[in-house]
Amino acid sequence: MKIKPVLHIDCGSPVTPLNDLFGIFFEDLNHAADGGLYAELVQNRSFEFDPIDHPSYHALMAWEKVERGGQAELTVENEAPLNARNPHYAVLELKGPGSAGLMNTGFNSGISIRQGEKYRFSFYARREGGLEERVTVSLESAAGEVYAHARLTVGAVGWEKYETVLEAGETDFSGRLVILAEGQGRLYLDMVSLFPVNTYLGRENGLRADIAKLLADMKPRFMRFPGGCLVHDGSLNEEDRDSMYRWKNTLGDLAQRPARRNNWQYNQTLGLGYYEYFLFCEDIGAKPLPVLPAGYDPHHQAAVPLDELGPWIDDALDLIEFANGAADTKWGAVRASLGHPEPFGLEYLAIGNEEVGEAFFERYAYFHRAIRERYPEIQIINSSGPFAAGSEYDRGWKSARENGSDLVDEHYYQSPEWFLANMDRYDSFKADEPKIFLGEYATWGNTYYNALVEAAFMTRLERNAHAVGLACYAPMLCNVDYVNWKPDMIWFNNHQAFGTANYYVQKLFMNHQGDELLRVEAAGLGQPCKPEETPVTGGLALVADQSDVAFESISLTNDETGEVLDLGHSPVRLSNLPEAEAEGIAAALELGKTDWSAYTLRLKCRKLAGRRGFVIRFGITDADNFLYWEVGGWQNQDSIIGARVNGRGSCLTQNMFTLELAKDYELVLEVRGRRIRSFINGLPDHQTEDRLPNVEPLYFTASREQGTGDVIVKAVNVQEQPLSARVMLEGLGVTPTAVRIYELAGYALTDENSFAEPERIVPKERGFDIQANGFDYEFPGHSVTVFRIKP
Repeated sequence: MKIKPVLHIDCGSPVTPLNDLFGIFFEDLNHAADGGLYAELVQNRSFEFDPIDHPSYHALMAWEKVERGGQAELTVENEAPLNARNPHYAVLELKGPGSAGLMNTGFNSGISIRQGEKYRFSFYARREGGLEERVTVSLESAAGEVYAHARLTVGAVGWEKYETVLEAGETDFSGRLVILAEGQGRLYLDMVSLFPVNTYLGRENGLRADIAKLLADMKPRFMRFPGGCLVHDGSLNEEDRDSMYRWKNTLGDLAQRPARRNNWQYNQTLGLGYYEYFLFCEDIGAKPLPVLPAGYDPHHQAAVPLDELGPWIDDALDLIEFANGAADTKWGAVRASLGHPEPFGLEYLAIGNEEVGEAFFERYAYFHRAIRERYPEIQIINSSGPFAAGSEYDRGWKSARENGSDLVDEHYYQSPEWFLANMDRYDSFKADEPKIFLGEYATWGNTYYNALVEAAFMTRLERNAHAVGLACYAPMLCNVDYVNWKPDMIWFNNHQAFGTANYYVQKLFMNHQGDELLRVEAAGLGQPCKPEETPVTGGLALVADQSDVAFESISLTNDETGEVLDLGHSPVRLSNLPEAEAEGIAAALELGKTDWSAYTLRLKCRKLAGRRGFVIRFGITDADNFLYWEVGGWQNQDSIIGARVNGRGSCLTQNMFTLELAKDYELVLEVRGRRIRSFINGLPDHQTEDRLPNVEPLYFTASREQGTGDVIVKAVNVQEQPLSARVMLEGLGVTPTAVRIYELAGYALTDENSFAEPERIVPKERGFDIQANGFDYEFPGHSVTVFRIKP
């Protein structure tokens, strides 16, 4: 007789607090700030765009000259700037009767204008010569139809700020901002700005309301900012145009904030700065979690000398004072002068992002000691690199244990299959060690299947709250016309924004997190669905990776029989450098296939030219399914064993390694079933296993919310067939009265939300009354279900 599955929820004995488990992460990539969350509608408002931001950029990018019955020259100068930190400004030289001026094309298709909405316009200006004092500002269509206009009198020969409010008479998502003047003479312009009056909560210099609301509706417990690789990539000199992100540059008067190269290859105005981040966190009830650099740039391997770390450490200490200090402290007074005399209540501070190399961890110790000594209440977050395993991951955890870090920031972007195979990742982590901060993770996609797998993984994060302190999906925002990275949680253009299926999973878990983890015991659920443990067999190939490499003495040994195959004893050259095609040099070499379950590939190689190294592919099924050993990857600093499943990659393990020019290397790759080892010049490189998915019949977790007393049960059915089970509430003390159900179900695994169907995938809500401590439920196939049970 088959036993009906049962989930026994012990409501009387909480296991551990959930604290601030689920939050969000903001990084300014994909134009997430300028042209995105930051509501400024003018692109290149201070004429500071430069080729250092992107090779195609120039000072008049997004600006065009307009001549309407008059003639003018439009140039950019820097001899008499509004301020020294943003030295460039536009010069409009009018040469006769009629009007002329300049026009801004905004972001995406143009400036988003909505009928009846008001827009706050401002600029700094001065004039000279016989120029008429009146300047006309208008919102127009691309064809010149005027939707709103105002006249300003520019009477100053020195820089002054001028402002007005425009009300749009039509809706146009491809609008333009036009500034016209008449007569002869010169008009100087800087910091030309246009904001919707209707920003989030009506704040000036505020945030785009629709995007901000999507984030607020999630009810995140924390927000990590401002990055990401944004934090630590750049010059060590804070005054340089391409400096690392330095938080003090982001405060105060917008006109004084220095334009900065964003390391995702665009311009960053810093209009959305640290004060605005703290305000937004406060507005949405999320705890701020800032990330600061540690004086080390792993992208360019540039490090501040240890005896010059003082100002960088002071930046960290000053930030804590800015956030938490009384209004009579130095930096607390700065906060108060900006309009917020009360402290922000900072609890977390991260040092570094995805750090690799001893140089960072050597410097981290100095930061940690200084912060711990002065602010012992601050929870300090260390880094463990951008991969889920390997030497740098281990180095990060070693540093965290030695220094007594409160949390360790882990990042990984992997295939859904990797997540399904590693649901037990944190089961063995200990409660008395630094906690995990899963600061960036995603499953390489925005389909319903991606979201479903992430939901299952989140149940295991919650069940392991003894070891997992914080977690946030990444990246958060993406402007569809400026994509640096995908997948992303929220997509937008200049007038629409929608949450992906991943967004709605995150929102469900944040809206219904609970405060205390409850123990759940399952009975009768059945066995996991696990594929046959097949060995890694299939094709083998060598592939150049932005390089020119010579290979020789390639052999494959059957380690069970001793048979040896000579796959190429004579030297062969592979290259994918630009000149290689003209020389007739191939970029890849197929080495054949093997069905051996235990084998060793040996080869010799020499790098001749190029920025990176090469890849050994093995276990090739087709172009989208194989394993690989990447040697000299990511700026020629990595050795990686990875897997590609259905076109989506996963790094199984990573080490630091640089492939030197004109040096001979002997490489050995051992495959035993699904276990993999690699060696370089006789020294161990990697040891890992390509685990196959092990899909449980049901993923589940339960918690209790202290304020309401509600018991919250989350269940994820990744399998296709529905599962009927009984949910039993034990030790509740009272009989529950009602259940609210929030559920994602009934979607194809390939379904996605889009601009055309922004709510194709959204949770459905319903409820029912109960008069007992248990109820039966059929969990649909491919579903995410949340029960909120009211006592």
